Amino acid sequence: MITWLLHEHGPWMWIVLGLALMGLELLAPGVFFLWLGLAAVVTGVLDALLDLSWQASALLFAVLAAASVGLGRILTRRRGEEGADQPFLNRRGAALVGETFTLDAPIEKGEGRLRVGDSVWRIVGPDCPAGATVRVLRIDGATLVVERA
Repeated sequence: MITWLLHEHGPWMWIVLGLALMGLELLAPGVFFLWLGLAAVVTGVLDALLDLSWQASALLFAVLAAASVGLGRILTRRRGEEGADQPFLNRRGAALVGETFTLDAPIEKGEGRLRVGDSVWRIVGPDCPAGATVRVLRIDGATLVVERA
């Protein structure tokens, strides 16, 4: 059946398949079907120009699909944090490492709370009185590990 479609409809089948895959991209998350659709359209155009056999066009599609998905992965992969506009988006605690703050409440028995902007963070570190200055060493889950500055 598939060989009949490829043999009878040739280039148009590839172009229609490519457009259908690109349309499917609207329903599926990510950008995977876009690259497969692009490979199918290019296969159809090359099939029309070169009058390929159905075996050659299927092989060409397989090669182009692998190449286009690989290229798409390279083009859409996440950039490193150093190139990002907001490197601490969804990682607010990481932005606090190295910063110093004044305690509103004391750290007692190694635990306390620290107000940072409109948030209150749980902190662990050496016992310190209210008004002491502390530096954030690292973040451990949702807890800031501090030392006296």
